[in-house]
Formats: sequence, C-alpha cells, structure tokens
Amino acid sequence: MKILLAATALLFAAPAAMAQTPPKVIGTPQQPQIVPSMIVINAQSARIEGAKAEGAKGAGQKLVLEGVAPNAIVFADRPIRAAGHAMTAQLLEEWSDASADSFAKDPPNATISVMRKEKGKVSDAVVVLKSPKLEGERLTFDISLLEGDLAQADGPATLFIDIIDMPVARRTAHHSAWYAGAK
Repeated sequence: MKILLAATALLFAAPAAMAQTPPKVIGTPQQPQIVPSMIVINAQSARIEGAKAEGAKGAGQKLVLEGVAPNAIVFADRPIRAAGHAMTAQLLEEWSDASADSFAKDPPNATISVMRKEKGKVSDAVVVLKSPKLEGERLTFDISLLEGDLAQADGPATLFIDIIDMPVARRTAHHSAWYAGAK
C-alpha cells in the first residue's frame, strides 16, 4: 500500500514553481502535495430560498440541494490532470478549517446549474458559498447571489465549486481514489 501511495504521489508532481514532493523511501513519512482542485457535487434538485430569492442579487439567501450524492468529483487541471471521487461530507470539512486557505476564511465562488423539465433548458446561478450544513441527503449553504436565478429550475442539479488547494496525499490516503490523466 505504501508503494502504491508513493507511486500515486509521484504521478502528480507539480511544476517547478510549486514545491516538489521528495521521492518516498519505505518507512519515511511523505509530505502531502498541495494541488489546486475543483469540486463537483450532484443532486436531484436545487433551489434558492430567502427574502431575495426571486432574482435579486445579494446576501441573506440559502442554496438548498436535495438528494445530494454521497460522493463528489474532484479534479485538478493542467499540469496535474488528476481526477477522482471524495465523500461529500469530508469535502465539506474545508469550511471548518481555520487555516488561511480554507473555505471558512475565503468562501469559494460556485455555479449551480439545474436542468429543467422543459427539454434543452437550464437555469444557472453564480453564488458565493458559506456555512454548509449536510443533513442526510439535504445540503444547504448560506450564499451571496452574484447573478442568475433558479426560479424555473425543476430538474437535476450540479454544483461546480471553484478551486481550493488540497493535498493529494491526504485525499489519496483517506478520502478518494485518484487517477492520472495523459499529458
């Protein structure tokens, strides 16, 4: 298992500008490599609630996702080109971390796209996500609505969360399976 983790970590070596992970020696702890990653969460439906939910921009609203998938897709763009799955509940821990690069200190932008039952139609909204709360298959966020609305949204939803720096080794060891893409 240690050899597999070491090989996986080496597949995700960052460019020279980022800190390089030293080769793993059996029995020697390895430093996790930080990789900018995007998060995708799927749900059966989504809506925006609150006093300003009817297309107005601003704070004081909630994004409500019903039927949230238990796992999310996490992927890194070039030059890493890694992708995998992580448990949704574990990804939400990024809001409880007090470090300077956490979602709690710097809430991420996100786009929520919801298919509509009317063929070929999609409703989108761009939001800032804060304070997630997962209860069973219901996930809510306090949000600031930047643009768009979900007033006509009545189908499956996908939440695309902006980049956060997360260690690959932590995800590989505890949260997910990662796969290297071709360069």
